[in-house]
Amino acid sequence: MSSFLLLNGPNLNLLGSREPEVYGATRLEDIEANCIDVAEELGHQLDCFQSNAEHELIDRVQKAAADGVDFIIFNPGAFTHTSIALRDAFLAVAIPFIEIHLSNTFAREEFRHNSYFSDIAQSCLFGFGALGYELALHAASQHLAKAEEQ
Repeated sequence: MSSFLLLNGPNLNLLGSREPEVYGATRLEDIEANCIDVAEELGHQLDCFQSNAEHELIDRVQKAAADGVDFIIFNPGAFTHTSIALRDAFLAVAIPFIEIHLSNTFAREEFRHNSYFSDIAQSCLFGFGALGYELALHAASQHLAKAEEQ
């Protein structure tokens, strides 16, 4: 059994009510509950964490290394375009992660086209809505299975 962390950044606590035409109508609590179920079906354990504070997200990434987390699913929200400090935290812990976004950021404003995480992520998922989280869990599980085979 592997340990996964689902990490969500700023304003994702408002899912379901925040710009549903962009982010969908599914609440973060529902996404997390579904992801816990999917992770269990795949034979893994999943912890979930959301914060609007950059330092709390950095602390949680660092704690993930101490906790032996094997893989992180990360929606950095607006920190995608601004947080070198979070990027450095991921580089420091060297835990593989998937960057995920509910919307297709490349179909939005120009400033959303740049990510501080995409080039260091195992992979990236953009624009699949809440389904993207489930897809990311399946991809993470497959990545760990392949790594164990080698």
